[in-house]
Amino acid sequence: MSVCVPKGYLMAGVHCRIKRDPQKPDLTLVMSELPAAAAGVYTRNLVFAAPVALDSSRTPSDRIQVVVINSGCANACTGERGLRDAREMARLAAAACGCQEYQALVMSTGIIGEFLPMEKIAQGISAAAVKLGRTEECLISAARGMLTTDTKHKIAGRSVKIGGRQIQITGMAKGAAMMGPNLATMLALILTDAPLTADDCQDALAASVERSFNCMSVDGHMSTNDTVLLLANGAAGGEPLQGDQLAQFQQALDEVCIELAIAIPADGEGATHLITLKLTGCASRQAAMQIAKTVANSPLVKTAVAGADPNWGRIVSAAGYAGVPFDPAKVSLKVNGFLLYENGAPTHFDAASVSRSIRDNRDTLVELGFGEGDAELTFWTTDLTAEYVRLNADYHT
Repeated sequence: MSVCVPKGYLMAGVHCRIKRDPQKPDLTLVMSELPAAAAGVYTRNLVFAAPVALDSSRTPSDRIQVVVINSGCANACTGERGLRDAREMARLAAAACGCQEYQALVMSTGIIGEFLPMEKIAQGISAAAVKLGRTEECLISAARGMLTTDTKHKIAGRSVKIGGRQIQITGMAKGAAMMGPNLATMLALILTDAPLTADDCQDALAASVERSFNCMSVDGHMSTNDTVLLLANGAAGGEPLQGDQLAQFQQALDEVCIELAIAIPADGEGATHLITLKLTGCASRQAAMQIAKTVANSPLVKTAVAGADPNWGRIVSAAGYAGVPFDPAKVSLKVNGFLLYENGAPTHFDAASVSRSIRDNRDTLVELGFGEGDAELTFWTTDLTAEYVRLNADYHT
């Protein structure tokens, strides 16, 4: 898949001493050389961070040129000072890129309840501004600057020809835990050189988020800082996409978002398995989503997968308490292709073979079928291990 910097963007990631390890970048600066249409989708947590308040007030827009991101400090639950700091962070980034404050957006991630070290932030923005570039190295450093407990940077991209124009879509994301739909403890920035109106940009992003980032969970915990931004600067040329062209763009954007969304639980804290839940035969997408979230967030389901235990009872019973009506006699369950449960009763299967298929592979496929309708959904989650508990017990202290 094509992963490169779209036309008209510059970026850099630097270490500005928010994190202790000098080998870990903790500030990312991204600049569009042209004013860009910009859209955002944000956490639905009523306790939301200062950067979320700032960005949601500035998107959608048709004039954004700068995004600045810090890791190591979330600037969440920091009151009026947090809002001032977020605005100052935007002002500093805009000034460093020769833009106006209203043209800048901010994202922060890290520990909740701590104030931004603004002197370090200012120094980091200045340092990043002189390193701005469009090379692969610049892209990777920018992606690394937004990480917290992630073990690897997360980048995805697609290059598509639409209406005679070669259009690039490239995204970067962070997230490894504190993950639950709407959204999770995650940041994502997606850049494209496609020409889009601000409204189409917002609609496209909202649709892609629903199919991707809102279909994954690590622990069901909705964070305070979750943000997905899409910038479209039109550097590919031509009039804004519309009709079939917009549909082509949507498909490519969906692919980028889904790839990034899968990468987050795949890198889940302490996880040894990426679990893909495929639900079919549901009465509605809403019903499928409720069942998927309930199964995905069940500690007993997650620990069964961690222990390579084909415990069909935990999966079926989790679906049963999701609060969604269905006929239990029509339910079927497969794990890694093995049929464990059909028409409301367990089947005869080789438990050792199923267990081995889970234990010997990082990916686990759980397929739940219902006889209620034709709605389908794919959802991604992780297992639950002692290492997850250790990492999150030690995160702050």
